[in-house]
Amino acid sequence: MSAKLKRILLIIGLIVVTALLAFALYYFFKKAGPLAYVPTEPGEPGAPGALPPAGERVATTSPGIPGEAVLPVAGYIPGVEPSYYRPEPVTQLTSEPANYSSLGKAGDMRYYNPYEGKFYKIMPDGSTKELSGETFYNVENVTWAKNADKAVLEYPDNSKIISNFDTQKQYTLPNHWEEFSFSDDSSQIAAKAIGLSEDNRWLVTVSDDGTGTKLIEEMGSNQDKVTIDWSPSRQTVAFSMTGNALGMYRKEVLLVGLNGENFKSLVVEGMGFESQWSPTGKKLLYSVYSDRTDLKPELWIVNSYGQEIGSHRQSLEINTWPEKCAFAGDTTVYCAVPSYLPQGAGIQPKIADGIPDNLYKIDLTTGLKTPIDTGGDYSIQSVSFDETNNRLLFVDMYQTGIYEVQL
Repeated sequence: MSAKLKRILLIIGLIVVTALLAFALYYFFKKAGPLAYVPTEPGEPGAPGALPPAGERVATTSPGIPGEAVLPVAGYIPGVEPSYYRPEPVTQLTSEPANYSSLGKAGDMRYYNPYEGKFYKIMPDGSTKELSGETFYNVENVTWAKNADKAVLEYPDNSKIISNFDTQKQYTLPNHWEEFSFSDDSSQIAAKAIGLSEDNRWLVTVSDDGTGTKLIEEMGSNQDKVTIDWSPSRQTVAFSMTGNALGMYRKEVLLVGLNGENFKSLVVEGMGFESQWSPTGKKLLYSVYSDRTDLKPELWIVNSYGQEIGSHRQSLEINTWPEKCAFAGDTTVYCAVPSYLPQGAGIQPKIADGIPDNLYKIDLTTGLKTPIDTGGDYSIQSVSFDETNNRLLFVDMYQTGIYEVQL
């Protein structure tokens, strides 16, 4: 056979084999249909252990227990999108004017609405209750008892009354009395009796029904150097800035008792002494200002009971006033601290009006300061700590109402 004939036969054979292979491939794919998708990654739909695709409901059974349904994954609700809502850190409890607010013994917040001339309290459950059906017009100042719904009300004409909202009774006080403070059990009131003569100016106490007046200390010409502030321990009834002169910005503060006691004194590093007692009266939070602080108020803490008076004094390195703070026990205090203070704010606190405050929790043992989110700008006038419901209640200087911060 010639070489030319061999080449022709080889070409024909290749063509036949190629045609047979093409036909076989066509036949196979036509019969088999499209390939199924087989997932290989865990968690893909159809993979072992994966949830069924959205929109499908597949009956499943728990392994080894025929017919028993498998519980859904915790927290997953089919067809419901997860919520990312976070409640606001501050809640407004009431939008009406709430002057002279004060925390009551049961965690209720008491206040005076000057537009209505009414006294109310907001209960821990958020409900509002009238303290009295009577209307009290033009109340100029209110001093609340700590553990009872009683208050001394002062009016523009210098008249003063004790209003007992628990019994709905009222008692008149002398017009020349001023600067009131209730005892911790709310049964007595301390005050300054300012007579026309310096010989008739006394620190006095009286029962909550206006009877039983007692003369405690003669003030004479030093009435403006005395601050009435009855301690929870009942040991101290007032502070007197009549101690020895220790320098321009170093003062001795005397503690005045009920029975002429000779207590140890406090030495403070500044002027403009303002204070707040801890719940037991064993510690005192106070502010003073000096040239060292650019005449801004600076907070200090000191022991203030018995033989410990004046010991463990330390600066908290915070510029604010005690009235913007609230104790939570003897070792913790919450304070509203202005975001900045102009020089001289200790002398003229009004120049700090309107400056936004930051809230802090302060550990008085370690000095640790923890910020508390308020979610907005508030110029906080006063703060109260409700131990029963673990919350802060505050009043804003320019916004009406009472605000709550859950802790």
